[in-house]
Amino acid sequence: MRILLVTATAMEVAPIASSLGSRVDLLTTGIGMVATAVACARALTTTSYDLAIDVGVCGAFDRDLPLGSVVHVTEDRIAELGAEDGDGFLTMADLQLPAEERFINGAPPANAALAMLPTVRGITVNTVHGNTRSIDAIAARCRPQVETMEGAAFMSACLAAGVPFAQVRAVSNFVERRNRDAWRMADAIANLGAATLRILDAA
Repeated sequence: MRILLVTATAMEVAPIASSLGSRVDLLTTGIGMVATAVACARALTTTSYDLAIDVGVCGAFDRDLPLGSVVHVTEDRIAELGAEDGDGFLTMADLQLPAEERFINGAPPANAALAMLPTVRGITVNTVHGNTRSIDAIAARCRPQVETMEGAAFMSACLAAGVPFAQVRAVSNFVERRNRDAWRMADAIANLGAATLRILDAA
């Protein structure tokens, strides 16, 4: 089995980068949807992969997800795709315009280690939330459990290429007004690495 392991930054996979093995290609895309979409599309069209896994940290809206916990994002959406209308938000469906904004992993790979992780709903954003008003608004509109800056782009590329995939994230912080002192980045990265190796071993 040939596997594409995708991450936004080298930091997120640093603890396991030397332990991946020859069947795993590591792709570091850079941060954000555009960088991720371009890099993943290029990789998936130039090489034949049996599985793609996106790994990284995330922020959690859901306070029942402990800091440092690892989750499997099976539903994601581009939360900002649409139009503002005063205090309201119009989706692309509201605007009657064709666009892909929601992505669902309806057939995750059969993997015992992956199946052990809780499945969650995510949103992908260009600007991470750190304002109480905008947090409340996006929580009411999308009901997300986590947010990232790349997840939906990765899922879109995999769905377009027809490659089985999984988006695996570790919670580094809660979505709230920016408070770096409360983040648990080291724990999240360590737990993410351990979970990733278990998934690769089970693949």
